[in-house]
Amino acid sequence: MMTDPIADMLTRIRNGLQAKHDSVLVPSSGLKKEIARILSEEGFVGEVKLARGENAHNIELTLKYVEDREPVIRHIERVSKPGRRVYCDKEGVPVVLNGLGVAIVSTSQGVLTDRRCRELGVGGEVICRVW
Repeated sequence: MMTDPIADMLTRIRNGLQAKHDSVLVPSSGLKKEIARILSEEGFVGEVKLARGENAHNIELTLKYVEDREPVIRHIERVSKPGRRVYCDKEGVPVVLNGLGVAIVSTSQGVLTDRRCRELGVGGEVICRVW
């Protein structure tokens, strides 16, 4: 039994980048689809496809690299964990590397980036940080 599927997703991405794979497969869920969508919109990963296996649905993330196969994602980390949830109010939405990185936040308006949270004036659970 997996206790933190979001951390598993982030670890699969991290491991895929380190091994210089072209893509990674992640078991699908609604929250993971939204995280993958944001990573794609922000330019950290390429195409996001839903792949259907024999018994399960998966998300296929195409990993992005710059010249010399250097990964676009330098760092990806889980912030809120099952044992210690991290929340922020609308004034306390984190800024990652002075705006160069992205914090992904689960809000009442859906899963949003830190920039979008500040625009809408909402807070929520800080899922992860990427730069």
